[in-house]
Amino acid sequence: MPRLGVRKLQIKLADHGHEIGRDKLFDLLRESGLLVHRKHYRIVTTYSKHWMKKWSNLIKEIVPCRPDEVWVSDITYIEIVRGSKKTFMYLSLITDAYTHEIVGYALHDTLDTTGPLKALAMALSKYPEGVLKGLIHHSDRGCQYCCQEYVNMLQQYGILVSMTDKGDPYENAIAERVNGILKTEWLYHMKLTSPEMARNTSTCTTTNVLTKASVI
Repeated sequence: MPRLGVRKLQIKLADHGHEIGRDKLFDLLRESGLLVHRKHYRIVTTYSKHWMKKWSNLIKEIVPCRPDEVWVSDITYIEIVRGSKKTFMYLSLITDAYTHEIVGYALHDTLDTTGPLKALAMALSKYPEGVLKGLIHHSDRGCQYCCQEYVNMLQQYGILVSMTDKGDPYENAIAERVNGILKTEWLYHMKLTSPEMARNTSTCTTTNVLTKASVI
């Protein structure tokens, strides 16, 4: 885990009997040239200036206390480099807000609704209809989540629709955090050169790495 964050590294060191303060660990990593640096550009994945219904935020006062109480959804991008040419694919994620487990994901080459719908179908495939009644699905106000096909799939299972009020990332903090972990700690240091490689890598990180090795 070459890009593990300082807080997580501090916890893992303590688990092995090496107690060290956060500031001291920062200084040690900085002096050794081992601090993780983030990429500074950002690809916009949310378009909320559309005509479709935007739903109210239902999770403002909720602190999840069990699995399948709140799911959060978001889309992030994966960079693919072929020689001097750079393209992007888009990873749709659905995360359980209590366990921080990724329950559904899909990688797609465009920002249309296909990717989010596949991620949602994957998450729902583990449950018969009716079991998830009352669960809250929270997302930003992007057109992918506001479209009727996506909302219909949620309502078919009795799932409540919740969205950010003003598009503030802090209103969907857990989903943003999961995206950050995937990109900063894993994907940024991998050179992906094809859609096939991106699919294999995203499958590995979401199913075998993030839920087992990361402390969110």
